[in-house]
Amino acid sequence: MRKRVFSGMRPTGRLHLGHLAGALSNWVRLQEDYDCFYCIVDWHAVMSEYADTSSIRENCREVLLDWLGVGLDPERSTIFLQSHVPHHAELHLAFSMIAPLGWLERNPTYKEQIVNMQNKDLSTYAFLGYPVLQAADILLYKGELVPVGEDQSAHLELSREIARRFNNFFGNIFPEPQTILTATPKVPGTDGRKMSKSYGNAINIADSPEDIWEKLRTMMTDPARERRKDPGDPDKCPVWDIHKVFNKDMDEMTSINKGCRTAGIGCVECKKALYSHLMEVLEPIQKRRRSFESKEDGILEVLRKGSQNAISVAEVTIHEVIDAIGFVQR
Repeated sequence: MRKRVFSGMRPTGRLHLGHLAGALSNWVRLQEDYDCFYCIVDWHAVMSEYADTSSIRENCREVLLDWLGVGLDPERSTIFLQSHVPHHAELHLAFSMIAPLGWLERNPTYKEQIVNMQNKDLSTYAFLGYPVLQAADILLYKGELVPVGEDQSAHLELSREIARRFNNFFGNIFPEPQTILTATPKVPGTDGRKMSKSYGNAINIADSPEDIWEKLRTMMTDPARERRKDPGDPDKCPVWDIHKVFNKDMDEMTSINKGCRTAGIGCVECKKALYSHLMEVLEPIQKRRRSFESKEDGILEVLRKGSQNAISVAEVTIHEVIDAIGFVQR
């Protein structure tokens, strides 16, 4: 039996280069060795988008197309929507009965997002309690391994604590999910901050070549390099950070580094080189994406099969939870 992996993404907008480098490339590799469950967590999206949910359905479709484009395979992984499996909400309710408020209030990511998303009213129970739903997402499938970056490890520790607490009260039902630490390369956005759907600074996986070039062309560089003849410092340039993730030509990297420091090349030349490497990565992804996009029935079939498989696993877990708590079996 292969170990089970669970991971998910919120459908709050199109996926970008940060998702590709920091998560999706690794998810594709994990399919080779693990029983993978990949979930579009649309209930999680409502936690921040509840005031206007009009785009969630289309965002789910876009996320699925991006996943299929990068190479997630519905024949090797279970790919599904969270809202198609009602057992997520049921286990979330069970866990909410035992999750101490102090655990949730100390969550560093909660505090960070409250600061960074001040354009939204996040003063809701659901937003404070999203680690509880996250624990339910993972433990519903008895996920043993969760691929995360170091910045997300606090989330997984909460899932382990909830699993331990439930097991202590009701018997040994859930494993304590372990982290698969994944490399989290620095992928800055066009304004130099971390690339994010929320910041409007992203280069998206599905962007047209024209849009990608326009975003790169206007992207900030080393702020000290005001004129073409000024030498620059690649270590202070967000364009260079993206080169380090997607440019595998070490000779060219050496040449660009030296050219920047000596003003031997300009920022436009550096950006053109990066554009070439980005398109080398993105063109086959976008081609696969278009092949699925043209078959709407095929997209629906992926979700239908995925939800059927997810439900078959989830029902067993919920049966065990009902029995452990002491409810009358239905």
